[in-house]
Amino acid sequence: MLLSDKTAIISGAASTRGIGRATAKLFAQHGARVAILDLDADGAAAAARDLGEGHIGLGCDVADLVSCRQAVEQAIGYFGKVDVLINNAGITQPLKLLEIAPENWDRVVDVNMTGVLYLSQAIVPHMRARGQGSIACMSSVSAQRGGGIFGGPHYSAAKAGVLGLAKAMARELGPDGIRVNSVTPGLIQTDITGGKLTAEMRTEILKGIPLNRLGDAEDVAKIYLFLASDLSSYVTGAVIDVNGGMLIH
Repeated sequence: MLLSDKTAIISGAASTRGIGRATAKLFAQHGARVAILDLDADGAAAAARDLGEGHIGLGCDVADLVSCRQAVEQAIGYFGKVDVLINNAGITQPLKLLEIAPENWDRVVDVNMTGVLYLSQAIVPHMRARGQGSIACMSSVSAQRGGGIFGGPHYSAAKAGVLGLAKAMARELGPDGIRVNSVTPGLIQTDITGGKLTAEMRTEILKGIPLNRLGDAEDVAKIYLFLASDLSSYVTGAVIDVNGGMLIH
């Protein structure tokens, strides 16, 4: 097992078909104890119970620094230590440029990018004191190609900001033994895309994916597993594409 004796915090992991939930299950299968963070506290608790004994589910608003600090403190108190942070929480809105109101911009940026900052700020002192840690951040192919299928320009901007933030953290925190990397999924079949992808859209999208299939949550979870494990011990500041070849660069 790749994560024996390791503990991990995963944000945005309550949704049944989400990437965070798939990651939590895979981590648990590889021996990790997991703290599931989600705005839906009851959903987080239920997801933790679904993993079995030794895991915990906590309510957390990643866009609120106090909430992040409280959740991290609870996780450290429960496990005694935290080795891995997966900044997975995110939202999207299918808006065009001129449709983006201030409240749309603020919410998408707050959850997708500021949440990465806040949760990282909450856990870094603990990791720094231990001289080790792995932080993985959820970005998107939308950040690289200037737009996706369902996310608007504000989503692309927020996810591009995650890439810059993660690289800067990797440079700053490397001397402390803390690795920071980003994951950029393509079109992944989750609750976010559920019901929005028509048969015609699917056929057209597949024409641009060399592997000729859409991604599953488990495809991204496996990359998070790699980044959380010692297999990636000399990897930091990296951006790992998980898009089936949708974007080759």
